Amino acid sequence: MMKLKILAFGISRDILGGAELTIELPDGGTVADLKTELMRRFPEFSKLKALAVAVNSEYAQPGQSLQERDEVALIPPVSGG
Repeated sequence: MMKLKILAFGISRDILGGAELTIELPDGGTVADLKTELMRRFPEFSKLKALAVAVNSEYAQPGQSLQERDEVALIPPVSGG
């Protein structure tokens, strides 16, 4: 198992109840696995139209593998005008 430190921004911070979360995933887990686990633990995430994940300051694709040392950030949809 690997422990990932997750940074949350915007509404994702509100859903998590804070700016950071540590979550465990099996070794070789992907961004898609992370999103699945987040939605399992925090069902409010399923209400978002989109949730981007950045790994090491770059937007990540669902199949991207994660490493324990990665910096992972949750970036919710942005609205404005």
